[in-house]
Amino acid sequence: MAYKQGIFPWFEPGCPILWWSPNPRLILKPQAFKVSHSLKQALKKPYRFTIDTAFSEVIFACANSEGRINNTWITDGMRDAYTLLHQMGYAHSFEIWLEEQLVGGLYGISLGRAFFGESMFHRLRDTSKLVLYYLCHTLATWKFDFIDCQLPTKHLQSLGAITISRREFLHHLQETLKYPTRQGLWTKEVN
Repeated sequence: MAYKQGIFPWFEPGCPILWWSPNPRLILKPQAFKVSHSLKQALKKPYRFTIDTAFSEVIFACANSEGRINNTWITDGMRDAYTLLHQMGYAHSFEIWLEEQLVGGLYGISLGRAFFGESMFHRLRDTSKLVLYYLCHTLATWKFDFIDCQLPTKHLQSLGAITISRREFLHHLQETLKYPTRQGLWTKEVN
């Protein structure tokens, strides 16, 4: 699997899907997630969080979220590949619900004690931050080492993500791959 070598698929308009290993690399240690005042307020709302209950819906929403409809790397072929990885127990989705409506989510790959975040979406304010908080809380409980956030963004850095060199990333990756992968369907629900 390419992720074990520190590479991931990336899309640019007019180009085929290519594999990338950027330098620097953005990672988020689950226990380092920063909870802002606004996020504390959002956590008081009556959201429900789930894992692996709506994988197809999450990946579809990520591909079709505002601003991505005609400009997404999540093609039908990529959706099929990630769905197969989900069925094999490597790809997972984290969902946030308001009543019965899916209002945010993310998906990624789990290998060793690393989670490779692929894409996220939100339909209500702060729901992408909330689902990332839920991911971090869950992965910290399970003793995961880091979330690969791929490319630096100010948004993720404001939530605690840090940049490291490619060399350092590959070292951390090899260390975390020494642990068994938490494979299979992940289940957890929190109100």
